[in-house]
Amino acid sequence: MRNAAACAVAVALLLGGCTGGDDGTAGATTPRPGAAGAGDPYFPTYGNGGYDVRGYDLDLRYDPAAGRLTGTATITAVATQGLSRFNLDLAHLTVTRVTVDGTTARARQEGRELVVTPGTGIADGDRFIVVVAYGGTPAPIDNEFLGKGGWTRTGDGAFAVGEPESASTWFPVNDHPSDKATLRLAMTVPEGLQAIGNGIPGERTTAGGWTTWRWTESSPMASYLATVVIGKYRIRSGTLHGKPMVTAVPETLPQDGPAARSIARTGEIADFLTGRFGRYPFDAYGGVVIDDDRIDYALETQTRPVYGDTFFGRGPNSTVVAHELAHQWFGDSVSVERWRDIWLNEGFATYAEWLWDEHEGTRTVQQSFDAAYERMDWSIPTDDPGVPHLFGQAVYQRGAMALHALRRTIGDRAFFGLLRSWPARHRDGNVTTAQFVTAAERAAGGRDLSGLFDAWLSGDGPPPRP
Repeated sequence: MRNAAACAVAVALLLGGCTGGDDGTAGATTPRPGAAGAGDPYFPTYGNGGYDVRGYDLDLRYDPAAGRLTGTATITAVATQGLSRFNLDLAHLTVTRVTVDGTTARARQEGRELVVTPGTGIADGDRFIVVVAYGGTPAPIDNEFLGKGGWTRTGDGAFAVGEPESASTWFPVNDHPSDKATLRLAMTVPEGLQAIGNGIPGERTTAGGWTTWRWTESSPMASYLATVVIGKYRIRSGTLHGKPMVTAVPETLPQDGPAARSIARTGEIADFLTGRFGRYPFDAYGGVVIDDDRIDYALETQTRPVYGDTFFGRGPNSTVVAHELAHQWFGDSVSVERWRDIWLNEGFATYAEWLWDEHEGTRTVQQSFDAAYERMDWSIPTDDPGVPHLFGQAVYQRGAMALHALRRTIGDRAFFGLLRSWPARHRDGNVTTAQFVTAAERAAGGRDLSGLFDAWLSGDGPPPRP
C-alpha cells in the first residue's frame, strides 16, 4: 500500500490444510491468488481482487479505557475466479484466527494486508464464508494528501469515519467502493455509552455492565461509508414515511443548539430532495454530530451522515445537511467504480446545496453558479483531478457547474428527469463518467453532448457561460 517503505512483517498465525496452489497458473479454472488491490489507478493497492463480498457481520467489543477493540468479522463472499488465496485490508490490528467455510486457514499479515490461504482452493463462482478473529488498539490511517481517516479514539469513546479509507482500521474488508456489501454490526461498549451505526437499529441488550448495540444496513454499501460512533450522545428516534430516523448529538453540545436544530431538519430536507431525485434509496434516515476538532468535515456515511460540529459554529446550517443527504442518492446508492470519477458524488451533492439554498431563499442556483465560475481554477480537470485534488473545488464546484451547464443546454424537463432516472437505473450499483454522459445524451433525445462535457469536465480554460 502507500506505506510500502515500512517493513512488511509477515506473521504466521495458524497452520491449516494444504498450502498447494498458491502459485497457480492463470488457467480459466485453476485456482490462483487474488490480486492484492482492486486496480484503481489512483489507489492501486486499495481493495483486493478475486472475490465479491456480499456481506459483513461484525461482533465487536470496545473498551474505551484501554482503547482496545476485539471481536470477530464474518464475511460472506463469492469468488470471481478460482482462488488459491486472497487478501483483505486490515490496518493496525492483529489477527488471531481465520477460518474459511469452517476450516482453519493459514493467514499472515503484511503491513495493511491480511493474506488468507484456505486449505483447499475456492472455485470460480463459489460462495464462501470467512471468519476472522482479531483485536488490538485501532488507529487512523494517514493519507499523504487527504489527511487522517478511520478509527479515532476520544475521551469517552471513539468514532470511525473517513474517506477514501476508514473501514480497514476497524474490520477486515475489501476496502474499495467497487465492492459494495451489506453490514450488520453488534458493538458492545460499557453501559452508559451509546454506539451508533448505519441502518436500522436492532435489539439493545445489557449484561454485566456492558451494552450491545445492534445496527443493520441491508443495502449494499461502499466500505468507506461504514461508521460507528461511540460516546455519550443524546439520541432522538422517530420515523419518516414508516422508516426509522435516528439522530444523535453529543452531550457536550447544547440540547437545542445549532447542531441539534440543523440535523432536526433531516426529514424535511430529505423530502425536498426526494421531490428532485426520486424515491429515497434506503431503509433508514438520520445523522450524527461529532464534537471533536479533528473532524472539520462532514461525510455521507450511509443512512446516517456524520457532521463535524465546525459546520455549526456560526449557527444552524441546513446546507451541509442537504449536501450529505443528497449523497444518499449520489455516492451511496449510486457509487463510483473508480475514484477519479468522484465528481459524480460531489458535483451532484454540491448542486443539491444550490437547489436547497434557492428553496430556502438564500440565493438562486444561477447566483451560486456565477460565484463559483468567477473563482474557479480551470487548470484542474473535474473528471480526472488527481489524488491531491480529489476533494478540491474542481470536483465540487466545477462538477456542479457542469451540471448547471447541462441543465441550461437540455432544459429543465430533461435535466430533472435525468436526475431521477440516473439513481433509479443504477440503484445499489457503481458507475463511471462515460455512463453518465450516455445517460445525459439519452435524456436529451440522442443529442451529442460530448463537446459540452469535454469543456466543463476536462477543458483547461473557462467555457462560455451557458
